[in-house]
This record gives sequence, C-alpha cells and structure tokens, in this order.
Amino acid sequence: MYALVQAHQYGRYDHLLDQYFRLRKTVFADRLGWKVKTSGAYERDRYDGLNPAYLIWCDDERNQLYGAVRLMPTTGPTLLYDVFRSTFPHAADLIAPGIWEGTRMCVDEEALARDFPDTRCERALCLLLLALCEVALDNGIHMMISNYEPHMRRIYEKAGAAFDELGRSDGFGKHPVCCGAFEVSTRVLSNMRKRMHIAAPLYEHWISRRALSPICAAHPG
Repeated sequence: MYALVQAHQYGRYDHLLDQYFRLRKTVFADRLGWKVKTSGAYERDRYDGLNPAYLIWCDDERNQLYGAVRLMPTTGPTLLYDVFRSTFPHAADLIAPGIWEGTRMCVDEEALARDFPDTRCERALCLLLLALCEVALDNGIHMMISNYEPHMRRIYEKAGAAFDELGRSDGFGKHPVCCGAFEVSTRVLSNMRKRMHIAAPLYEHWISRRALSPICAAHPG
C-alpha cells in the first residue's frame, strides 16, 4: 500500500517512519556518501522537524517499509534553497504554493528482494514515482522539484515522468547533484501508467477517496 503520512498521523506510522530514517542513513550516508547529519543508525535533518508529509510504501499490515519520499512546500524552508541552491540558475523562481519539494526518496532493496523478488530496484523507484504523481495531483500540486544524482535520470525517463533538468553542481557527495522540475498533470499520470503498464491507482487515498485533508505541512512561526 501507498499512503500519505501527515504530521497528525506520525504516531500511527511511527514504526514505519523509524524504518525510513534508518534507511536514509544506509542509502544517503553510507552508500552515496552524502554529507548528511546522522545520529547512530538514523539520518534526520532539521526539515524533518518542520512537519513534512511523507509518502510511504509499506505492506498492508503497516509493518514493513519498502520505500518513501519526503514532501515539503517551497513556500517554507527547503533543501532546494538552503543547501542545493547552486544546482539551479539564480533566475529561476521555484517558490509557489503549487510547487513542492520531494527529497530523500529511497527504497529498501533487501526488503524488496525478500518480499518482491521479481521487482528490481529501478522498477520499485518507478512505482514510488507513480504514486508520488498521484499524491501530488490529488493535492493540487502542479510541479515537484527534486535534487538527484545523474544516474536517476534514466529511472525518471523509464517511469514516463516529464521533467526539465535545471542545472547541477558538484561538492555534495561522490557524484554531481542535479535539480529537476517535474510536471504534475493528468497527462503525465496517464503517460506514466501507460509506460509502466499499470491501470489501477496505487495511492490509498486515490483508491478510497476518504476524507483525508490536503497536504498541510505547517512550518513553525
């Protein structure tokens, strides 16, 4: 299942969020060598304290996390402007209510290999991107901004995502970091489903249409 976890739901998903922060340390600090803040087995930063939303992929019992991504509005503090400002032109204005930042996207390769042996890591990331497009479209977001390493470009293309690479910069890890603007629209969603041969929605709210509130990550002050 794919679910959107907002601040008022953290307690309900605390076990899965714990796995997410552990996974982030494994992926971004240990594997990719990014200069990120770690504490023991966890990778967390100050943006996790600003009530972001998290899109999570987990089993139906909500015991095992398979992947996740953090979502934050560009109208508040973001990694995009605070850390990765050198990855896009200064003339670019990427702050608006309908533009959100997606960061720290990762999947648990060991859990996937155990529970979904026929699903490769690239396919898993594509599935997470598709669910992200559904979440964004469902919440009035028309553009997602993300920073990523160059090898991720082929995964975005394989998923059928529509994006423009705005720039890139060195000095953050083993490889350059790029900045991309991703279109969110029914056209893009349709293309992604076609490219990935998926007809049914992935995102839980899209399926049920229960009265979940729109994404409301609120920044203190």
